[in-house]
Amino acid sequence: MDKKYLIEELNRIAKKHNVIIDEEALGDIISLSTIRVVTKGDILSSMGDDTNVAGLVLSGIARSYYIDKDGNDVTRGFAVAGTMCMDEGFFGYEERICMWEALEETTVMFFNVKEVKKRIRENDKLKDTWITLLENALRYKIYRENGFLVENATERYVHFKKMFPELSEHVPQKHIATYLGIAPESLSRIRSAMKE
Repeated sequence: MDKKYLIEELNRIAKKHNVIIDEEALGDIISLSTIRVVTKGDILSSMGDDTNVAGLVLSGIARSYYIDKDGNDVTRGFAVAGTMCMDEGFFGYEERICMWEALEETTVMFFNVKEVKKRIRENDKLKDTWITLLENALRYKIYRENGFLVENATERYVHFKKMFPELSEHVPQKHIATYLGIAPESLSRIRSAMKE
């Protein structure tokens, strides 16, 4: 992918998230990155891997998950176009806390976490952008925790569909169910009831 296209794509993503990024800073970050197309089903990273690299999904869908103490595959989250994946290193983790897999062919922009963090510290515009992204991530985390505390499974599914409209038809229902904290059979019943 050429640099001009990537700058346009990153600006489009930034606007979607209500952030403005200086074009020079974008160019600098692009120069630190590599682009890779990941095949459906491929593992991007595994639990315990180092966190030196993070990714920005440019197209496709990635899923983070872990295997619980009973051996169940539990979806922790999804990364769609314009969102981060493998981002634990930005939050101080030295090892991956979950697995990351491509749910469909996914184009990811990979970059070195330490180098990007250095650029963020040195550039006030990038720092402002980073603060906005952190606020968005915290807002999402609060929303998700609140859902488990005060919403029933149907309400959580309705909010999931509003937040991720593209996922409900493109992601296996078993992954959505574990993300919502319910059994796949329960999700099937909820979906059937909503169609009536």
